[in-house]
Amino acid sequence: QVRLVESGGGLVQPGGSLRLSCTTADEIYTTYSMAWYRQAPGKQRELVASITGGISTDYADSVKGRFTISGDMYKNKVFLQMNSLKAEDTAVYYCTFDAWAPGQPRADFWGQGTQVTVSS
Repeated sequence: QVRLVESGGGLVQPGGSLRLSCTTADEIYTTYSMAWYRQAPGKQRELVASITGGISTDYADSVKGRFTISGDMYKNKVFLQMNSLKAEDTAVYYCTFDAWAPGQPRADFWGQGTQVTVSS
């Protein structure tokens, strides 16, 4: 089992910034992609940003130009820099790795989530 740990969430005013981090101490053979999802109360979980091969990135339209995903596939770390935050960005943010780990087939591994609240 690969346990992902997120950090960096919190309360921020509209227009502010936060940087989320996600990493694991468990062994991984290969990480194919990493991503951030979020889930607001009463809404479905949605993809925020993803990074594949450490280079190719993709973003939800709602965060383009404001959020930046970066990651290190070899160190198994992924970050989400969030600028110009809006109230509608309030959600629990989850990181996920598409990876192959010892003793198990390739799978999507998820963190427990970190709360981001944007409010004045």
